[in-house]
Amino acid sequence: MGNSLFANCCRHVTDLIFQTRSCNSPDERSPLLPKTPLSCAVCLGVPGAAPCAGPYPDIIPSEAVTGSLQPCTEHIQDLSEAKDEAGAMAVSDQSCLRPLRQAEASHAVAVLPADLGEGPAGLLDHAQLLEACQSCVKLEDGGVAHRSCRREEHVAAADGGDVAPGARPAGRGRSEGRAALRSDPALASPDSVPERSGAAPSPASPGTPSSAVPARVGSSPPARGTAVPPSAPGQDSAEARDASAGSAVTDPAACPGGRPGCDPGSRVQALPSKQHQQKKRRKKKKLALGEHPSGVGLMNGSGPHESLKGEKDARQNGHEEADPGEDGNDQEVIVIQDTGFTVKICAPGIEPFSLQVSPQEMVQEIHQVLMDREDTCHRTCFSLQLDGNVLDNFAELKTIEGLQEGSLLKVVEEPYTVREARIHVRHIRDLLKSLDPSDAFNGVDCNSLSFLSVFTEGDLGDSGKRKKKGTEMEQIDCTPPEHILPGSKERPLCALQPQNRDWKPLQCLKVLTMSGWNPPPGNRKMHGDLMYLYVITVEDRHVSITASTRGFYLNQSTAYNFNPKPANPSFLSHSLVELLNQISPTFKKNFSALQKKRVQRHPFERIATPFQVYSWTAPQAEHAMDCVRAEDAYTSRLGYEEHIPGQTRDWNEELQTTRELPRKNLPERLLRERAIFKVHSDFTAAATRGAMAVIDGNVMAINPSEETKMQMFIWNNIFFSLGFDVRDHYKDFGGDVAAYVAPTNDLNGVRTYNAVDVEGLYTLGTVVVDYRGYRVTAQSIIPGILEREQEQSVIYGSIDFGKTVVSHPKYLELLEKTSRPLKIQKHKVLNDKNEEVELCSSVECKGIIGNDGRHYILDLLRTFPPDLNFLPVEGEEMPEECKKMGFPKQHRHKLCCLRQELVDAFVEHRYLLFMKLAALQLMQQKANKPESSGALENGASAENGTADSEKSESEDGKIDDNVTGLDQVKELAETIASDDGTVDPKSREVIRNACKAVGSISDTSFDIRFNPDIFSPGVRFPESSKEEVQDQKQLLKDAAAFLLSCQIPGLVKDCLDHTVLPMDGATLAEAMHQRGINMRYLGKVINFIAKTPGRAQLDHIFKIGIGELITRSAKHIFKTYLQGVELSGLSAAISHFLNCFLSSFPNPIAHLPADELVSKKKNKKRKNRNLGNADNTAWASMTPQELWKNICSEAKNYFDFSLECENADQAAEVYNLQKITLLREISLKTGVQILLKEYNFDNRHKPTFTEEDILNIFPVVKHVNPKASDAFHFFQSGQAKVQQGFLKEGCELINEALNLFNNVYGAMHVEICACLRLLARLNYIMGDYSEALSNQQKAVLMSERVLGIEHPNTIQEYMHLALYCFANSQLSTALNLLYRARYLMLLVFGEDHPEMALLDNNIGLVLHGVMEYDLSLRFLENALAISSKYHGSKSLKVALSHHLVARVYESKAEFRSALQHEKEGYTIYKNQLGEHHEKTKESSEYLKYLTQQAVALQRTMNEIYKNGSNANIVPLKFTAPSMASVLEQLNIINGILFIPLSQKDLENLKAEVQRRQQLQESMKSGEPLEPEDKAAEEKEAEPSMPSAEIPLTQSSA
Repeated sequence: MGNSLFANCCRHVTDLIFQTRSCNSPDERSPLLPKTPLSCAVCLGVPGAAPCAGPYPDIIPSEAVTGSLQPCTEHIQDLSEAKDEAGAMAVSDQSCLRPLRQAEASHAVAVLPADLGEGPAGLLDHAQLLEACQSCVKLEDGGVAHRSCRREEHVAAADGGDVAPGARPAGRGRSEGRAALRSDPALASPDSVPERSGAAPSPASPGTPSSAVPARVGSSPPARGTAVPPSAPGQDSAEARDASAGSAVTDPAACPGGRPGCDPGSRVQALPSKQHQQKKRRKKKKLALGEHPSGVGLMNGSGPHESLKGEKDARQNGHEEADPGEDGNDQEVIVIQDTGFTVKICAPGIEPFSLQVSPQEMVQEIHQVLMDREDTCHRTCFSLQLDGNVLDNFAELKTIEGLQEGSLLKVVEEPYTVREARIHVRHIRDLLKSLDPSDAFNGVDCNSLSFLSVFTEGDLGDSGKRKKKGTEMEQIDCTPPEHILPGSKERPLCALQPQNRDWKPLQCLKVLTMSGWNPPPGNRKMHGDLMYLYVITVEDRHVSITASTRGFYLNQSTAYNFNPKPANPSFLSHSLVELLNQISPTFKKNFSALQKKRVQRHPFERIATPFQVYSWTAPQAEHAMDCVRAEDAYTSRLGYEEHIPGQTRDWNEELQTTRELPRKNLPERLLRERAIFKVHSDFTAAATRGAMAVIDGNVMAINPSEETKMQMFIWNNIFFSLGFDVRDHYKDFGGDVAAYVAPTNDLNGVRTYNAVDVEGLYTLGTVVVDYRGYRVTAQSIIPGILEREQEQSVIYGSIDFGKTVVSHPKYLELLEKTSRPLKIQKHKVLNDKNEEVELCSSVECKGIIGNDGRHYILDLLRTFPPDLNFLPVEGEEMPEECKKMGFPKQHRHKLCCLRQELVDAFVEHRYLLFMKLAALQLMQQKANKPESSGALENGASAENGTADSEKSESEDGKIDDNVTGLDQVKELAETIASDDGTVDPKSREVIRNACKAVGSISDTSFDIRFNPDIFSPGVRFPESSKEEVQDQKQLLKDAAAFLLSCQIPGLVKDCLDHTVLPMDGATLAEAMHQRGINMRYLGKVINFIAKTPGRAQLDHIFKIGIGELITRSAKHIFKTYLQGVELSGLSAAISHFLNCFLSSFPNPIAHLPADELVSKKKNKKRKNRNLGNADNTAWASMTPQELWKNICSEAKNYFDFSLECENADQAAEVYNLQKITLLREISLKTGVQILLKEYNFDNRHKPTFTEEDILNIFPVVKHVNPKASDAFHFFQSGQAKVQQGFLKEGCELINEALNLFNNVYGAMHVEICACLRLLARLNYIMGDYSEALSNQQKAVLMSERVLGIEHPNTIQEYMHLALYCFANSQLSTALNLLYRARYLMLLVFGEDHPEMALLDNNIGLVLHGVMEYDLSLRFLENALAISSKYHGSKSLKVALSHHLVARVYESKAEFRSALQHEKEGYTIYKNQLGEHHEKTKESSEYLKYLTQQAVALQRTMNEIYKNGSNANIVPLKFTAPSMASVLEQLNIINGILFIPLSQKDLENLKAEVQRRQQLQESMKSGEPLEPEDKAAEEKEAEPSMPSAEIPLTQSSA
């Protein structure tokens, strides 16, 4: 019930919005307009927004309910309707209890911006605050497209963009700093500059950079119409007013940029290159705030750790929430602000320069900056001195005496040690390789690829101000490559990785390597020789170099003679670069050119990613000599990369110590999360390397005498085991198959317990690596575990799946704390002696106290309850819904568990049910009490939200303003829980019944828990808990049925509504996982889609599903196939498998590895080493027929889906799949890397792949992703604010989130990417195009680097960037980006995808703008066809598409076609919206205009026919569309609406604002306000171009 209600609610909101916006962008499929009385509930459909973080019941009735925060009646009133359905339900569908997952989810976050786009364009900050606090931001008067006040709110143009980074006075008060530049509405939207009164620049430049605008600042402050005094310092009063208007957030957060440098981007550039240096400093300063509790002020004055409260606050419209802490925070913020200062740095050989620093930085960070700066990058061994005193590297700057503004720091060269010399050589090698992508292709050192710069050709420059060449039309070459045009069938692969000009690196040296004379003999050591290098310069000079304590010099050794004496002339240079500069002119020239190029690259192209990203294709690269790489490979780099010489890291100690760090306040939590994240990413990297070494046979087993499958390994203090069933441990659960899935289940358990984060309970660092067909589990080692037998050490749980069970009071106490968030029930089981043992986890969860005294839990594979659909149990009846779908079904192992998302969604669902049941019963009781006459008119309909403004009497007789039915239940439940005896027995009864009905384990409050041991083979329960066990069994059956009857249909419905738009297998899997649907249900999901009435509209999902099913089945087969292959046959075996899988060649023959070298003696001894069978050539006999037969049977057995195809060609034909897409999917899933070249899959005469095409095989790694919790709460609150139309506060919160994310994750992370995308969207809506461009550019780079160059998210980011480029008049760049996005989408999916319609509309519009009409039509007509298919021919999107096509035909003077399309559009508008709707009127106007044009043209033609060549005719004028009109249409299709305002509206608005201010007081006393103008709703349904805000400026100028 909950879901359908939720759905209706969503539908209602969606309909309201879709009237306005016919073609929404991918990310805007959610009801966002701050319209409809759903005030706070607007986040309904937005997965990312639902701000829930804990077990559901604690959250629901968004605080307002209790009345505690919300004296404003009106507000509550409309909250309430929203609430029961939204407050309580917002969460139901999206399973947003895993909000974090969603941040990663592509759309989840995408959703916001788009819609965010809708109206907020202009909610004025105060008017709008007030307004929103009232019933709901009525778009028309509250949502004026008045971007004025937005000046302060927006974090950029004037400031971030145009003021030179150093120019901002550091200590300026938060807003005065901005006020001067900000207070001008005119700045808001460069595209509307042309018609602005007073200062219109030439209309040709819609994108006039904001820097051009401040000229008008003086003229317009009055424009604000919102009582903001014009003078700059006055800004404070404005803020005061904001605060009074009731949003605590406005200020303390005020653009975190209050700290100097409010440009959100500046903080992210972690790598200070020359231009980015100051920015880096500023980033630090921002973080500084994080370091102080004041950071907390940002969340409505409540510490972000009270996430839920903060979240609730955020959802209310911020009424009166200024917690008392606010003023205090304000003071503090100001104190912190004036802390940044500048120091002078004096380095040998260059002019002194100044550097901005922050007191929170360490001296070491200045070292990093100097090692990255172009002119000092060649130094590594130096100290910084202040007045002759050496600064300690790890001291914070604020602790150094005498360091202040203008201090002079000297860079002093220090003597080398062997370690320093090695670090120096490695650093020089890194500088020489800095532009070389080979590390990224090889998946080394967290390097990854990015191609954005190839398409922008550096155009974006500094926020797009470098080249303005887009505006002159002639220069644009718009023709896309053939393969990108609609309808093209070829899908070339080479275009995926275009050749980057910078990659042909300037050669500086031929060879730089360690000399064979190392290490120096004793007598030379005593002369200070540390090591010898051998160099061949580009001029072909061979030299031998000594690294000594004093620096580097040439010696007289040759390749064969050792002579360590200095050569003549003897240069001694402290840096190797200086020495090489002297001996090789080419080196000198090329090295400096290389460094120039290096610092010009965007920092995001070179920062390391936190986890390695592998590329599935790579060009043929020549293998160059590289001393450091060679050394790394053979010293196995144990711990060296962290420069901890001679010792390996104690991973367990590091992982656990970081968990123990204090977390009482924000700075402590940031420090802790940062440490946890860093250690996790290092551990993951080390574990991955170790796992590969184990499988490649480079690690000695700790039990070498056992057979290979049983072996275990220890390397670098990490324990490795293989995914095989050792000693029949999993015999009852499915043997090897169970042993294979157990590690991933265990990892999920570790992830969950880590997230709950209970103090005193420890988990092991766990990483699961799939490599070459084997699964390896890497774990940190519990201290002392290796010295004792498992039996002695386990003091809690069972080591034999429940035969012997022990418990321990300390473990029970610790696990008890996790039981509520994890919904685990405390229960008793019997051990082998029939004694009752109490547990608070599944039996096989073991507790071990390590030698370090810590309580560890391991083997968490059954943290979540079993999935009964895949676990047939004798004598147990499954619910009807399950039987209908053919469940229960025997699975190949018995470890199938429900996902955490499912458990959460199920509990939420039950909670709604509980609330409704209780509310219904209360109402019935109420109905019998006459004194509450009419308190709840719509009594019985709990679904309607029972929202009324009458007073209702609550149980204890006190009158509670507006407490509605559900709220009473909430209150009652709380009162009963607190057990204070004031509750009458009837009400207790109500709650008891409701609890019983929904299966709660407590009868006084809602509390659903699962017993994870139910149906575990071998676990026995005592008689006493028989009834409880029965209830638990029923609950599990209900949960299994819930998955089938609610979650799968819910997923399909979301796909139909296009709220979920997967583009490839990974995004589909993510969408399923978010709803708690395991991948083993994939067959069921596809079958469900096939039976859905709107089947054609789900084509894309069906196609992705089938592709995923085929490639997953193939992956299962590939895994066992690879296990039988020895290393020398790997490339032959993989290419043979791919030929059987994808090639049309009927009988590919495998080349056995014996080809290259034939060994004379057969080596009999090493039979044992191979993990597979004795016959290592079995793989060679596989045929395509056999493989596809296996794929079909695997699909049937595992996914229960019958595939109708016998080979690749049939599959491609029957299911309309692309082979190149299947190749991408299988490569990503198995870690195969193939050569970048064009593959011909359809050649029947020769196989597609040869062994030379297989370049590498990478590991596929699963690991824990530690989260930045505070940052995420800020992000969510920001999203919620934005959705309520509070752009300014939203912007500030999101900026703050960005700071905190940077603080925890460093500069690169998917969540930072989401943050940047949203910021860019806000900047754009607030009219700051150049800032939007700069933030979006970062988002694109980050998405490419962290997710992959063709990940669906990256495609979306490219589209947004293209829009912002267009708005900045960079037309050719915009086109290049759109073409790139289209190419990637074709490769990843193909043409037939709803998202392609949006993309093609974008391309068509831009082409229309540059007068490429024929090309434009091809794209627009394709978009029309796709929209008609996926949205139905009657949808508003299709109407808009028709209109766009008509416009192009009009430009071509083909009026008949134009009329035909516009008529179609008009008909749709008329039927959907009615005759009187603005849209319909607009369309009919346009039709009239077209008809006139057509008539005029016809007359002219007649004239020509009649009079022949001497006809005298007035030439017809066909005007090119103006850029502004194209941009308007682009905004509409991408879901960004600016709300139009007329003069009259403005006057009304001013009056309204004043009235609101007067009412402010009366509102506090709870008087209702009269409802707003009805006209508002009509009005807001029509989008209008940005220039529509212009009247604002005129009227008040």
